[in-house]
Amino acid sequence: MMYYNGFGGGYLEHSLFGELFMVLCWVALIIFIVWALRHMIRCGDGHCKHTMHSSNSALDILKERYAKSEISKEEFDAKKKDLSE
Repeated sequence: MMYYNGFGGGYLEHSLFGELFMVLCWVALIIFIVWALRHMIRCGDGHCKHTMHSSNSALDILKERYAKSEISKEEFDAKKKDLSE
């Protein structure tokens, strides 16, 4: 059985599908906007974890590891010397 939906003609089945599709599109748009804003906020200072920046050289990484106490002063000096050669 077909029913008139009252919005310019059509069938009940088609209007429910159309409304569901419209809601899904809005949800997808909102999710995309939230993701984009979070990405811009997180990566706005140039320290994105998933991209490599040219400023992240081997020496910078070495200095960071030394600052975190992952390597000793002797290891730092030896690796720094290796990098400068």
